Amino acid sequence: MNMDEASEEVAVQLAAQGVIGKRVDQMESGFMMALDYMIQLAEKDNDDKRKSLLEVIKETVLSHLTKKCPPHVQVIGLLCRTPQKESRHELLRRVAAGGGVFQSDNGTKIHLPGANLNEIANQADDLLETMETRPIIPDRKLLARLVLIREEARNMMGGGILDERNDRGLTTLPESEVNFLTKLVALRPGKTVRDMIKNVMQGRDEGTESSEDEDSESGRNTPKGIFGRESVTGRKPLPVRPGMFLETVSKVHKNTLQILQEIAF
Repeated sequence: MNMDEASEEVAVQLAAQGVIGKRVDQMESGFMMALDYMIQLAEKDNDDKRKSLLEVIKETVLSHLTKKCPPHVQVIGLLCRTPQKESRHELLRRVAAGGGVFQSDNGTKIHLPGANLNEIANQADDLLETMETRPIIPDRKLLARLVLIREEARNMMGGGILDERNDRGLTTLPESEVNFLTKLVALRPGKTVRDMIKNVMQGRDEGTESSEDEDSESGRNTPKGIFGRESVTGRKPLPVRPGMFLETVSKVHKNTLQILQEIAF
């Protein structure tokens, strides 16, 4: 980016901060959806300049909205914009220690709120559940980020997999995830298993989404349960979801450890 482009971006950001800061409380709920739609159009038109400026506005809006959120929600917003695993872990350690003002690698001062790791993990889990129970996941990158945040916050709590704080409270294991897990355990660990998991996490194969209309037209609306039998719920299960898949694996692992505890002592 040359100086003119950089200056223009800064100017847009300053203007956006001035306008948004005054009107963020009056913003309609559909504004962000409209902004996302405009960004998608700019991307389709290969208009990088328009896309870049719209993204600056979006980031400014999100920044203002985040400041009005509870501390643990603010932290999730920061973590979603932190691509490096080590940096996310450092951020979690600092907010768990009470937060404060810190200097980033590029010299910028960042204010981190103090937040509870359990609240961060639970909030990420709530957001995940909301996204994964929809027929279509609108943003798989965001979904993947939330899964990482939930798991990293849980791991940092130190209670391990048997920590009751890490239990979503599943009374039955989800059908799609169990079917997929059954396929995986029948194979030898290696590239094939990795590719299968990768495809599903990206929304392909067992993770493929379809609307109700598509199901009806293709005749795939017959509910399928575990091992292809009729679904016990009578409803067509959702595709395999990343967050729920990890929950299923954890649940099996947790139950195994509990049984071993009973056997050992």
